Amino acid sequence: MAYPRRTSRQQRARVAARLAHDHGGVVHRRDLLRLGVTRSDVRAERLAGRWELLGRHTVRVAQLEPHAQWWLAVWESGSAAHLDGAAALVASGLNGFQPARIDISLPRNNRRHRRSGVVLHQRLTMPPTLGAGVPRVRPDVALVHAAAWAVSERQAALLICLAVQQRLVPPQRLLRAWSAHQLATRGTRRTFLATVVRDVGDGAHSLGELDFALLCRRRGLPSPDRQVVVELEDGRVYLDVRWRGRELVVEVDGGHHALALNTVADALRQNEVVLTGSRVLRLPVLGLRLEADAFMDQVARGLAQSAAA
Repeated sequence: MAYPRRTSRQQRARVAARLAHDHGGVVHRRDLLRLGVTRSDVRAERLAGRWELLGRHTVRVAQLEPHAQWWLAVWESGSAAHLDGAAALVASGLNGFQPARIDISLPRNNRRHRRSGVVLHQRLTMPPTLGAGVPRVRPDVALVHAAAWAVSERQAALLICLAVQQRLVPPQRLLRAWSAHQLATRGTRRTFLATVVRDVGDGAHSLGELDFALLCRRRGLPSPDRQVVVELEDGRVYLDVRWRGRELVVEVDGGHHALALNTVADALRQNEVVLTGSRVLRLPVLGLRLEADAFMDQVARGLAQSAAA
């Protein structure tokens, strides 16, 4: 009976370094075996303290990097497992958010293995996935899932804003993904997310004129004029909300205002309005969804100060 030929320590080190380069310091046993590193070789490295088993399939062969946790979760959760939710977004390039857990989607009929810090989602039909790099769900679908699984409405809105502002998920793709996958969200969260997705994905129509007028009526504030045309030095502009005689203007910013050069145009327009003697309050539409009372308090104060002036 022929036995696999043992590799030298130097050979094992070279193979492991090559495999671990793109995996944050971990390798899969299968890939080691494919390149000639046997179970006995792995055992020898473990006994020498150079390598460490992190699961049934995962071997640490170098200093761990942050993204090693993604490979560990995928390899150890079960066959055909893919990152999903916020972890999939970060793996695709999302900045400014650190997931507290790793979500994994895998086919329902496949054998699964649970690990601490990893949440498994068994799927009758797997969502669209990406194969380059760590296996993961496509960003637009992962974003819908991440928002549904977020610990709060505020966190859900933050994830949606970050993904769109960083151009990881284009607005129109977000709208299509929500339309196709919104059933993954249940209860009151679905209603909230439908509003936020509309706000961010279709910023030009994010807050209807009657929505803001309704907020004013609920607070007992005078009804404003909406979409007011004014002539400034650089031409004609439209103001979202203005109270004549109070010199107070409110600009309601949809999600599109934070993209590209929109902030520059907004600043120039606001400065021109202020120079004509009006006060300008900026209300991000998501702020009105999450902190309506606080922002409407500012509007009430602005009206009171303008009346007293």
